Amino acid sequence: MIERSLDIAQIIFADIILSGDNALVIGMAAAGLSPQLRQRAIYLGMGLAALLRIIFAVFATYLLAVPGILFFGGLLLTWVCWRFYEELRRDVLHEAEEVLAGPGYVGPPRRQMWAALTTITIADVSMSIDNVLAVAAIARHDTALLVFGLVLAIAFMAFFATMILKVLSRFPLLSWAGFLFLVYLSARMLWDGWPEVAGLLGIGVVPI
Repeated sequence: MIERSLDIAQIIFADIILSGDNALVIGMAAAGLSPQLRQRAIYLGMGLAALLRIIFAVFATYLLAVPGILFFGGLLLTWVCWRFYEELRRDVLHEAEEVLAGPGYVGPPRRQMWAALTTITIADVSMSIDNVLAVAAIARHDTALLVFGLVLAIAFMAFFATMILKVLSRFPLLSWAGFLFLVYLSARMLWDGWPEVAGLLGIGVVPI
């Protein structure tokens, strides 16, 4: 019972941090657009992120059956960790929050719509895959826990991502705790996924 409760808590925390970080990327990518285009890019980005989580959740069983996918997800999550660290170090959470919550930057456009959407789409795809794999890495073979985590991830991204980003920007310690948790989760995914990759590459793995 305690172990299951711990797994649920980990899934909730992972969903919160990944949804908040996804919203941060969307906000920063849209920051240099004109106000009218910025809102359009934010809505498209949020909608795409939620849609991709639904798609990957529907095909989660098939996705998890892809050889080496957990290790690949760990590599993606490592990239997310590095980017999240850089964002925390440069303290850009407040800037992204302002962009998502209000007019933010109102000067001349500093980038084009297609460039912002390209950045947003790449981030949405990679982080949606990671969200599914992160939940799967915690839930293991518990189908009910997996479904709970994926439904929660979709809800967070669709309805609460901006609110989550606001909380993360107001409480820096929570952001750093989330960063450390993502580092732990990526290391766990790499560790658990390596034996399968090693087998595909023909590399001997010492039994643990």
